[in-house]
Amino acid sequence: MRGVRRRVPLVLALALGACAAPDPRAELEVLALETYWAVDAPKAGEQYIAPAVRFEVRNKGERPWGSIQASAGFRRPNDQGVLEEWGGDWKQVAPSRKPLAPRERTLVVLKSDARYHSPGPPESMFQHAAFRDAKVEVYLRLGSSGWVKFGEAAVERRIGARSVPEDVREAPGPAASPAS
Repeated sequence: MRGVRRRVPLVLALALGACAAPDPRAELEVLALETYWAVDAPKAGEQYIAPAVRFEVRNKGERPWGSIQASAGFRRPNDQGVLEEWGGDWKQVAPSRKPLAPRERTLVVLKSDARYHSPGPPESMFQHAAFRDAKVEVYLRLGSSGWVKFGEAAVERRIGARSVPEDVREAPGPAASPAS
């Protein structure tokens, strides 16, 4: 019986150590972070643009990792210049059933659910007096870890990602007057 009592704390210690949350910074990295404005489908004669962020997540560890999640929080200044929450997005980057292999990369695109709209062409919204620039913060979570900030950036005043051809980024339309 004494032998069993001595082993119970050892077994519990090993079990608790195996349940420790992984460190996202030690296992993952964010590469090629890019910001831009995405054009959403027009509705009732109105054009819509939303801030977006695009980046790669790379498994820099030695084992495959599943249950990787990414989140983006978008902010813009209020009338007093204080940054306020202005939408966000979340994605499952690598599910447990299809883990990200060591040194493997995957593309992640997150787009805010908050948007500007106007009857004019999307790029004209940048010149409107009511337009306010946005910033983004990018977070990753690995398994049971907490959310860890991996980057932040100002959203560039550009329609579409750099990798998207220029003719696909442009959308025709009348003059703009964005509303938030």
